[in-house]
Amino acid sequence: MTDTDTLRSTWLARVADAADAPALEEVRLAALGKKGEISGLMKELGRMTPEERQIRGASLNRLRDEIDAALRARRTAMDDAALDERLKSEWLDVTLPGRPRPHGTIHPVSQVMEEVTAIFADMGFAVAEGPQVESDWFNFDALNIPPEHPARQEHDTFFMARATGDNRPPHVLRTHTSPVQIRAMQAQGAPIRVIAPGRVYRMDMDQTHTPMFHQVEGLAIGKDISMANLKWTLEEFCRAFFEVPSVELRFRASHFPFTEPSAEVDIRCDWSGGQLKIGEGESWLEILGSGMVHPKVLAAAGVDSAEWQGFAFGMGIDRIAMLKYGIPDLRAFFDGDLRWLRHYGFAAGDVPSVSGGLSR
Repeated sequence: MTDTDTLRSTWLARVADAADAPALEEVRLAALGKKGEISGLMKELGRMTPEERQIRGASLNRLRDEIDAALRARRTAMDDAALDERLKSEWLDVTLPGRPRPHGTIHPVSQVMEEVTAIFADMGFAVAEGPQVESDWFNFDALNIPPEHPARQEHDTFFMARATGDNRPPHVLRTHTSPVQIRAMQAQGAPIRVIAPGRVYRMDMDQTHTPMFHQVEGLAIGKDISMANLKWTLEEFCRAFFEVPSVELRFRASHFPFTEPSAEVDIRCDWSGGQLKIGEGESWLEILGSGMVHPKVLAAAGVDSAEWQGFAFGMGIDRIAMLKYGIPDLRAFFDGDLRWLRHYGFAAGDVPSVSGGLSR
C-alpha cells in the first residue's frame, strides 16, 4: 500500500467518524486547509523533478478530490438527518387549511368605471383620454363657453398660478372631460364614437359634491346622427348598467353652451320602502345631461358642421355608483376608510359582463 492509499484510508475514516458539523469542519481543515496535511504535500511538489511532479501531483489531486467529495457527502447526510429530526419535533399537518389573509377590494369608482366602459364598448365606443391640467382654450373656449360664464370664475374652477408678468390665460384643473372630446376630434376627425372617463375638479364640497370627482362623457359624430340615436344609446346604457329589463327616460329641455338642443335626462324610479328601484314607480331622478353637439364646438375641433353632426352626454360616475350600489354619502368615496372599502368594495373576480351586470 502506497502512502497515498494510507492517507486516503486515514482521512476517509476520519470523515466517516465525524459526529457533527464542527467535528467535520475540523477534519476538513486538518486535511485540506491551508495548513492541512494534504495541502502541505502539495507544496512539496515544487522541489521535485518534472517527472516526479507529474506523477505525484496527479495522485495528490485525486486524493484531494476524493476527500472533498467525502466531506460534501457527509455534510449532506448530516443536514438531512438534522432536517428529519426537526420535522419529527416540529410536525405539521399540511392537510389543514391555511390561515386566511385579508384581501384588498376594488373601489366602487374603479368597478363602475369598468362596467361603464364595458357597456359602451359593446355599443362601439372607444375610450379617449386627456390631461387633467387643461388650457383655458380646451376647457372653455373650444366648448363655446363665453368669458362671462360662471364656470370661468374662481369660485367655481381651480386656476393654476402664472408667473408674474405672464399675461396668458391660466391653465385650469379640468372641470369636465369634454376637452377630451375636442382633442379626440382633432386627432381622429369624423366619424367618431368615444367615451371619456376620468377625474374632474370643481370648487364644491358638501354631502353630494366633492372638489374632485369622476365623470364619463360620450360623443358620437356622423352624417345622420340624431336625438333619436342619443335616446336609444342612453336607454340601452341605463338598462344594462342598472340591470333591469326596461327603463323609461324623460328628456327635459335645458341649456349647455356646447350642445344645441340640450336636454337633462331623468329616469323613472321608485323610492318606496327607502330603497331605490330603477325602471318602475312614479318618481323621476335626474342622472345626466345631453344634447346635439353645437356647430361651434365642431368647428373648434376642425369638423365641418355642414357635413357632420352628432350627440354628446355626460354623467357623474360617483353618482351612478351611489344609485346602483346604495351608497349614501359621496364624501366617503374619498375618505380611504378601510371599513367602508371592505363593505362597498368588490373582489377581483367581480368583473362586468357584456350585458353590464356582474360576472362572479
